[in-house]
Amino acid sequence: MRISTTLSFYIGRYFLLSFFLLFGLFLFLILLFDTIELMRRAASKPEVGFQHVLEMALLKLPHMGQETFPFAVLFGGMAAFWRLTCSYELVVTRAAGVSAWQFLLPVISLAFLLGILQVTVINPVASATLAKFERMEARLIEGHRELSALSGSGLWLRQANPDGQSVVHSDHGSQRGNDVELKNVVVFMYLGKDKFHSRLEASQAKLEDGFWHMLNVWIYEPESRPRFESEYWLATDLTLGKIQDSFAPPETMSFWSLPNFIATLEKAGFSAIRHRLYWHTLLATPFLMCAMVLIAATFTLRPSRRGATTFVISGGVLTGFLLYFFSDVVFALGLSDSIPITLAAWSPSGVATFLGLAMLLHMEDG
Repeated sequence: MRISTTLSFYIGRYFLLSFFLLFGLFLFLILLFDTIELMRRAASKPEVGFQHVLEMALLKLPHMGQETFPFAVLFGGMAAFWRLTCSYELVVTRAAGVSAWQFLLPVISLAFLLGILQVTVINPVASATLAKFERMEARLIEGHRELSALSGSGLWLRQANPDGQSVVHSDHGSQRGNDVELKNVVVFMYLGKDKFHSRLEASQAKLEDGFWHMLNVWIYEPESRPRFESEYWLATDLTLGKIQDSFAPPETMSFWSLPNFIATLEKAGFSAIRHRLYWHTLLATPFLMCAMVLIAATFTLRPSRRGATTFVISGGVLTGFLLYFFSDVVFALGLSDSIPITLAAWSPSGVATFLGLAMLLHMEDG
């Protein structure tokens, strides 16, 4: 028997209503706790007012909403199915010859569309607001400035020196294990924060413990003749970890701009594993939403009985926690290159889908 369009809209409406209510509740709680935490961190900064704190919390909210999106789909599906089961509407529907797979189809389709909406629309907004949040956080609370940047003109690094700071530019870099080597290097030296001191030009520079080992260096100073040094050691506070951490995090880049940034990062000679892994994770998002619906159905399609509410709530919370833990573990394994990036990105959605299908097949067909 084919499910009617009216019934499909009816079930889909219940799901969407439950999803938006829970998603709104999650956003409200996140905003509340983020505001409190930012107020605590800004307590020792008299120049940071409540309006700054609230603005930062609102800027971070879309990103945090992305993190809770799958759980809103999971609990929204559970709430909708539980409501329809308790009112015996799904029991009557199944008695009329409509299988669970048929009335799950509209909800799965909506979950897939919600996943596409998250990746293509919400993610670009969240990445832009998160980038602005991190700049405000660094400036107002942590007092840091941007350490590095990648552009079409190469790599730019900011570092501290004993007498001030300097800006390092390179056309190309290479990373081999823990070693970083730059080609065609130009260093602008400053005394203090903004008083220009000198310019260094080198054919290459290798990052060693606490300094850059530079070769074939020309040194230019105001009102002095250029001089040449075959070797030059420039003190630095940079490490490989600091350089990698200072690149724009993948969370601050939209789904549409990530491929270009990955190409730029690899062209500069640096590893792009984290950014590739995040991009593949975004690709898997719509399928993860479908898996959340399948898991929600396994806990809520049985007829209600005494103690069933406790089972539904505890089962859903435990499943969400285990899935979150599993996602973090495989993401860390992919980040460390212990498993392929594709496997790390697609494992959570794949495992959740097969688990939901297996439990539904057992429940539907015995």
